[in-house]
Amino acid sequence: MLNRRQFGQRLAAASVMTSLSPLGWLGAAETKAAQPRKKIAFLGTAFYRHSHAQHILDRFAMGYAMGGEWHSPQVDVASIYVDQVPDNDISKQRIERYKLKQFPSVAETLTLGSSKLAVDGVIIIGEHGDYPKNDKGQTLYPRYARFKEIVKVFEASGRSVPVFNDKHLSTDWAQCQEMVADSKRLGFPFYAGSSLPVTWRHPSYEMPLNTPLKESVCVAYGGIDSYDIHAIETAQCMSERRAGGEVGIHSIIAAKGETLWALLDTPERTHTRELFVSALCRRHNLPVDSGYPTAPVTYEWAKEALPDTTGYLIEHLDGFHTAMFLTSIRDFNYAGLRADNGEIVGCQMYLPMPGSSATTADFFTPLSHHVENMFLQGQTPYPIERTLLTSGMVIGGVESLFSGKPFVTDDMAIKYSAPEQSMFWRV
Repeated sequence: MLNRRQFGQRLAAASVMTSLSPLGWLGAAETKAAQPRKKIAFLGTAFYRHSHAQHILDRFAMGYAMGGEWHSPQVDVASIYVDQVPDNDISKQRIERYKLKQFPSVAETLTLGSSKLAVDGVIIIGEHGDYPKNDKGQTLYPRYARFKEIVKVFEASGRSVPVFNDKHLSTDWAQCQEMVADSKRLGFPFYAGSSLPVTWRHPSYEMPLNTPLKESVCVAYGGIDSYDIHAIETAQCMSERRAGGEVGIHSIIAAKGETLWALLDTPERTHTRELFVSALCRRHNLPVDSGYPTAPVTYEWAKEALPDTTGYLIEHLDGFHTAMFLTSIRDFNYAGLRADNGEIVGCQMYLPMPGSSATTADFFTPLSHHVENMFLQGQTPYPIERTLLTSGMVIGGVESLFSGKPFVTDDMAIKYSAPEQSMFWRV
């Protein structure tokens, strides 16, 4: 029988789970405190200052600031695998600091040197490091290869555990499909993608589920097969909330510079131009002259100020349109057009990049918290189909840019429904 104190503790824990917190998931991890701590295997490509592996490992080993307090890890990093050791490596320093146990292979990292799976979750960070590129300029990170090694251990052990994969799945569509199919076949939660959908939003805008959207645009920055996934997921986490849900894509036209502007100058791209300007007006890093923007922000100004912009123009199977633009301005900004009243809605997905005076990239904090909660709760915050589709959008965009022709597909009819909450960082 419970005494009064125990009853009060359980009642408080239940109220945390059922109440809506500012993050939609803050406090969920703490309800698992009475259970044995989960053991996590951490697989990284290269560990150096400001690499993805460094940012996420530190949060899982030391914790992070959230909601006005320090959040201590609710799981333990039981093992670590380091694929490459560059000159600026900090993996040895981190292993010593956190008293981690390093293993020489993926299988041993998952089995803790035994013959069977001995961890409760796996993190794959296949980003950064010295890896070959294909003829399209895509870096061939070993995300798929690491995933297949994990699956092999799962199959040999007769059980599986949740897996997180940083960013997009692969540069090959068949591999992307196979990764998702493996997770379904073996029945383990598979979470992947970018930090953009869960970072701060300025303003703190929640796209209502089943909004009658007509088009989405993201204006961002960075390179192809790198920052394009961030920009596409910025748009997709909004677009998927449209009436009818996501149904997949039919084609992508990618272009750069004068070729892109010529495509946008056509009458059928009127709304895209309007959304492009609206997204630009969400930015905090416009070109300035003597402390103020060089000119009012218009489409014509953008053509002159951002001449080398790269764009992906994506057509979905239900007639919906997404456009992604990579410029020289260091922000990620969304604008969407409502089909019912013509209203333009939007926000900035805030990505405070670490610099000379910064020590952290705080947008990794909500991402890490979601991953931790997946390990604790055994379910993903949103369907893996989102990252499957955005991986396909990157593949198609790069293909179109490389070939100079539209990318047309009948193989990316990825249907899914968005979660009730967007789960972006509100505190």
